[in-house]
Amino acid sequence: MGTDFPLMQWSAEENKWNAVHHPFTRPKAEDLHLLGDATPTSRREGAPTPNADFGKIRAEAYDVVLNGVEIGGGSMRIHEPQLQEKMFEALGVSAQDQQSMFGHLLRALRLGAPPHGGIALGLDRLVMLLCGAESIRDVMAFPKNNRGMDLMTQSPADVDPKQLRDLAIKPAGDARGQSGKEPPPKK
Repeated sequence: MGTDFPLMQWSAEENKWNAVHHPFTRPKAEDLHLLGDATPTSRREGAPTPNADFGKIRAEAYDVVLNGVEIGGGSMRIHEPQLQEKMFEALGVSAQDQQSMFGHLLRALRLGAPPHGGIALGLDRLVMLLCGAESIRDVMAFPKNNRGMDLMTQSPADVDPKQLRDLAIKPAGDARGQSGKEPPPKK
């Protein structure tokens, strides 16, 4: 079982910290002090720079590995509202966004959630090992290619415009919609 994964990783492209596993992963107890006041950046001449201490915080996360192949992973979750708020602050989530996106969770934590964790096992990876297959695609019922397409069922596929009209659905996305065809000229 692998441990000592980082809790957060700095993204220079986004100029912010991101959760490595997810934003509800509990930091290791001995690293809690590194969250400090959860200020995501330190100021040098007005420019945001990564708070180096955040990169030292380890997650209470784990992988299950069998013969060198990861077959599952998970983490212990944050169950204290103040710690969850600090984590959100470190990730650059404003107090307003915390309430609009996660207010229900923060309220539930204030009511007293017990310590809890989760794990997800990759049964397809375990079957791959049991079968002696070289690739996970050899044991997946409906494998996708590198473009997310299922070649056996030819999905995703274009939807008949009549079916969309019957269901009163207007495709979202680019101006071409789902069909990939150019829209009719505007009159």
